[in-house]
Amino acid sequence: MIRAVTSLVGLLGALACIPTASAEGNSQYSVLIISRERLEVATSCEIGIYLNDQLSGRLFQEQSTSFNLPPGPIDVRLRLLPGQVPGCNNGIENQHSTRLTLHAGEINKYRIAMGHEGLHLKRAVLGY
Repeated sequence: MIRAVTSLVGLLGALACIPTASAEGNSQYSVLIISRERLEVATSCEIGIYLNDQLSGRLFQEQSTSFNLPPGPIDVRLRLLPGQVPGCNNGIENQHSTRLTLHAGEINKYRIAMGHEGLHLKRAVLGY
């Protein structure tokens, strides 16, 4: 029992030395939040989120995801992913990316929207 308490005290002491991330205190990263609202994109297909041409996230309707990223420019591309739902692999699609510039300590929120040119990001208002 004493050994377990001593180990726990040692672990807590070690954890106290590890810096913690907070929205106010962490200036080394930027948070990118991407959400998919049902009314914005009326398809049941899964949407892939590509950051700098690498698949980094997947969203179905009513889902959102967030990324802790270093500050600087990042290219975000959205694409319908082939899957179990018929019609999701529509062949040729627009391969344009959106370039975002992220700043340290910022929270950036975007919604996925559908337009004449396909899927794109639309800046969302942060609400708590």
